Amino acid sequence: MGKANCRSLSHSVFPLPFPLFFPHSSLGQSALVIEQAFAYNGLMKKTSLIPILICACALSLAAVDDEGCTIIAVGKKASADGSVILSHTDAGPDSRIFVVPAARHKPGAKAPVYWGIQDAGRPLRDDGEVIGYIPQVAETFAYIHSAYPHMNEHQLAIAESTINQRSELVALHGSANQIMTVEQAEIFALQRCKKAREAVRFIGSLMETHGFLPSSGDGGEDLVIGDPDEAWVMEIFGVGPGWTPESGKPGAIWAAQRLGDDQALVIPNWSIIKEIRAGDSENFMVSGNYMQEAIERGWYDPASGKPFIWQDVYAPLPVEFATSRFWLFYTTFMPSLAQWPERKLSGNPMATINPYHQFVEPLSLYPFSAAPEKKISLQDVIAFQRSVFEGTIYDFTAQPQWLVTDGKGGLKVSPLATPFPSSELRALLKLSNRRPVARHRGHFGMVCQLRNWLPDAIGGVYWVYQDNPYISPYVPVYAGCTDTAPSYQTYDPEKYSDRSARWTIDAVDNLCNLRFQDASKLVREMRAPFEEKIFADQERIDKEALALHKRNPMKAKAFLTGYCRGLMEQVPPLYIGIRERLITLFTNNRE
Repeated sequence: MGKANCRSLSHSVFPLPFPLFFPHSSLGQSALVIEQAFAYNGLMKKTSLIPILICACALSLAAVDDEGCTIIAVGKKASADGSVILSHTDAGPDSRIFVVPAARHKPGAKAPVYWGIQDAGRPLRDDGEVIGYIPQVAETFAYIHSAYPHMNEHQLAIAESTINQRSELVALHGSANQIMTVEQAEIFALQRCKKAREAVRFIGSLMETHGFLPSSGDGGEDLVIGDPDEAWVMEIFGVGPGWTPESGKPGAIWAAQRLGDDQALVIPNWSIIKEIRAGDSENFMVSGNYMQEAIERGWYDPASGKPFIWQDVYAPLPVEFATSRFWLFYTTFMPSLAQWPERKLSGNPMATINPYHQFVEPLSLYPFSAAPEKKISLQDVIAFQRSVFEGTIYDFTAQPQWLVTDGKGGLKVSPLATPFPSSELRALLKLSNRRPVARHRGHFGMVCQLRNWLPDAIGGVYWVYQDNPYISPYVPVYAGCTDTAPSYQTYDPEKYSDRSARWTIDAVDNLCNLRFQDASKLVREMRAPFEEKIFADQERIDKEALALHKRNPMKAKAFLTGYCRGLMEQVPPLYIGIRERLITLFTNNRE
């Protein structure tokens, strides 16, 4: 039974108060709405649910994996302070943060290529299985290491978001000759490059020579690569199984586009590059096969007269977990740019599950980038990373299953309503899955602030959170830092420890579900003085470090390292205190 028949059933046969099916629903959610609708009309005993459940089954098969990362990038003329800003949420499983120092290497040395860099179960500094080698260089730069390494000592920064690619382009570890994962390419670029353009070309060369190997499922990859002066979006797709280095063909398809200085953009696990002007080297870089692969595979015909749209050719049709974040970004920072779909809550408790009042917009509605209507600050980006779609149809806490009686003849949202329900809770309450920007299983994430008016050691600031940005504090790590605190280097996913910043934050995150609405408010109140002092002190710390740098750059690095380590070491005690307060206030002994 097709969608048209479902529509006919819901509107012609049964006069229901709201539609039955919606594109972001699960089968359980559809069945619950059906049950509610029939009960409303007094039809439960008169009507068979079987044909309608068949329709629900068909729609539920279209569900997609909702995991992934969100990137925000802001040009230097679009930011509030003149910095280039890059951000990355929901980074890989290994959330341990440490500094890999600069090093010198002997002539003829080889650099290993690893599989397993994201594995949090390995010992610190163990990057896994060696699957190949590339030539080493005489000198490598210091960089901040993690599952996805993000910034080096020269203020070169990289953010990552896995994107969908055509199934024909997939080649997986163990069954292909490709060896270059995106996180390994990031490491090599941060060790060898100082500028974004240089890093784009270098990563492109690595991918073409050694072959792109997916490491986050079977997707392609989107990178935003920035320095204090500019940022570039680089999109990488595979070439499928059967490729060999000896073939002489590129082992990847890639294209890169420069972000305008007055522009900002979002990458929500989807390709954003559209029409490519390959001759415009100031704003575009491409692999030699960027169009030819599509022609040979029958995905594009130059004789058609149609433009070659990279996004349309290499990425499948978009899904709502991506378009919802596109929508949130552009309605937040560029609300007047276009006639955006209306997705704010209307006061109707069924608004979150009503598809017939939702527009299904084309992906072309969202530009590669746009100028924000108000300049974007570091704190704005952090606030966006903490978004859970509050006040919109995607707000998990606004779904009708959370409604309870208010004792006055009306309804209210339960204090248990959480934007981060577990899979078990979703199954129990028949909640459809949503993908907010903030994730309770977020591992870690960052905002990189890149400033060209300061020396690199002071200008680059890596604002990092662990676990869930909605709950976690952000702490700075300057580009000149030579070490991080032990609490941010400690994380065993199989064993809790109070010495691990991530574990103490995760414990608070889980305890919030005792009574989320009240508990999360308490977390914000107890976290705020810590974070606000860091932001308020930044200008003073910059000035002190700059004065030291003018006299002795090494003393400036030592000062910044001590300052950042000190802040990191405050996090476990702070969150142990929050944990104890949550247990005290929300224990069931009070009921």
